[in-house]
Amino acid sequence: MPSLAQMTGSLHIHNFYIGKLKAKQEQLFDSDPDLAMLLDNVAAILSEHAAVLAEDIADIEDDDT
Repeated sequence: MPSLAQMTGSLHIHNFYIGKLKAKQEQLFDSDPDLAMLLDNVAAILSEHAAVLAEDIADIEDDDT
């Protein structure tokens, strides 16, 4: 199992790329709606994974106290 630091780093990376995807999706919404929808779907999947990571991090932090 990854360490707490690795999981926290992964969560930050997920959030960084979610922000990048959403910004690019907004830029492409009018010019290429299909690509914008694809980027939105990828961001949604990353968001779900980030939520699971956040829960796992919270569980580990609770176990440590």
